[in-house]
Amino acid sequence: MKKPQKQRRSNMRLLVAATAILVCAILISITIRNSPEPKAESNVSMWLTSPDPANRLTEQAPIHWSNDNAKGSAVNSNVLTVEVKPDIRYQTMEGFGAAVSGSSAYLMNHGMSPDQRDQLLNDLFTASGIQLSYIRHTIGASDYSVDEQGQPSSYTYDDVASGKDYDLNHFSIAKDQDVTDVLKQIIRRNSGLRIMGTPWTAPPWMKYGERTYNGWYLDYNDPHVYSAYADYFVRYIQAYANEGIPIQAISIQNEPEFTTSNYPSMSMGAAEQANFIKQYLGPALSRNQLSTQIIAFDHNWDTGSDYARTVLGDEQARSYTHGTAFHCYKGEPTAMTDVHNAFPNKAVYMTECSGGQWSPDFGDNLSWDMSKLIIGAPRNWSQNVLFWNVALDPSGGPTNGGCTNCRGVVTIDPLSGAVTKNVEYYAIGHASKFVRPGAVRIDSTHYSGSIETVAYRNPDGTLVLIAANTGADERTFKVRQGSKVFTCKLPAKSAATFQWNSSASFKK
Repeated sequence: MKKPQKQRRSNMRLLVAATAILVCAILISITIRNSPEPKAESNVSMWLTSPDPANRLTEQAPIHWSNDNAKGSAVNSNVLTVEVKPDIRYQTMEGFGAAVSGSSAYLMNHGMSPDQRDQLLNDLFTASGIQLSYIRHTIGASDYSVDEQGQPSSYTYDDVASGKDYDLNHFSIAKDQDVTDVLKQIIRRNSGLRIMGTPWTAPPWMKYGERTYNGWYLDYNDPHVYSAYADYFVRYIQAYANEGIPIQAISIQNEPEFTTSNYPSMSMGAAEQANFIKQYLGPALSRNQLSTQIIAFDHNWDTGSDYARTVLGDEQARSYTHGTAFHCYKGEPTAMTDVHNAFPNKAVYMTECSGGQWSPDFGDNLSWDMSKLIIGAPRNWSQNVLFWNVALDPSGGPTNGGCTNCRGVVTIDPLSGAVTKNVEYYAIGHASKFVRPGAVRIDSTHYSGSIETVAYRNPDGTLVLIAANTGADERTFKVRQGSKVFTCKLPAKSAATFQWNSSASFKK
């Protein structure tokens, strides 16, 4: 018997609907199988770098929290306990990074194809890589500055053949073309990037003897020099702002106590720096309504405490000075705690450290970098950690005097554009990839010479623990937050970053 046409249409609609449901079910099934499995809220993510090249900032299997049943009972003495206490807070971090020197910028612009450069900048400055967030660059030339042909070049922004240029009529940042170009490319990838500028020397006509090299100093017999030099900083900040490159901070002089060198340099004593800040530079920035921060010293740990006490001990200079910067080449990071304790309302920064061919062992370098810089500097109140050159070539250049065997965060082969990631890349990446600007350092147990740690709470509430086994043997340790623990093993001379979501269910 022939079915009525109305019923046939109804059956057809049911068939179409059933087919659609089946297709959707198949698509959902395929999507689920091809999507990464969501991590449980209570899991801990871990990334490891070890002397074994199989682990280079490599994500490990998730770690699970468990109840701390051993709390209060006898515990194996070989198993250390690292307790993380989010409610005990210290300084706020501004970022981690390196210096875009003239040599680094030249290699990126002239030793790589556009695609290679894009890939490197994405790897260094975006979330797909290690997302560096703080850059230092040189105000004029340094020991890593070159011309358009890649040859050594010493210059300032106001070079004149003869005479004085108090009005800075010859001021120009044109020779920074590669640097400004690379910085613009970085800012397009990270608009929140912080940039600090540092001069290696004032223009020679401002200096006694009018010499670029071997230290020398501002001509204090000329009453116009100091005001002209203050205006020089103002013009630099304004010129970079006109290029779309905001300068958040300036230090007054790179390594002001290193007075013998074959590259641009200048001597500046602590009393002289205090006087320059309070009488000239501070008022000049204020007069021009510039919010750029002034950072004092910018030299080694070993003499930083005395220098900082002189500058910050001057009430007027202190009112204009935001903080003090340090380098790693002599002394210990505890010098930064000494300055913090004396001036707790002033910032502390770790602005330069370079690896080099003098220390080729990966594990030894990683342990030192983690202990002194990535962990040691923030534990001593530093609000950033910066390596020196972000990129150099295989011979440690191109150089403009100075170090002949330094190593960049990465090495760029200018013949092929190939990039090699050095130990410094992985060391800084253990912090920069996970600790965001605005993160607050929180309390964590620290075992010097064994399991060394530093911990943070990010602005989004996630917690980060960076740990390094700086000893010669593998160590097992527990991490405890409240009533929860997880256990981990770290090979000798290895580093790990742990990240997890903070939870109100963790008992304080």
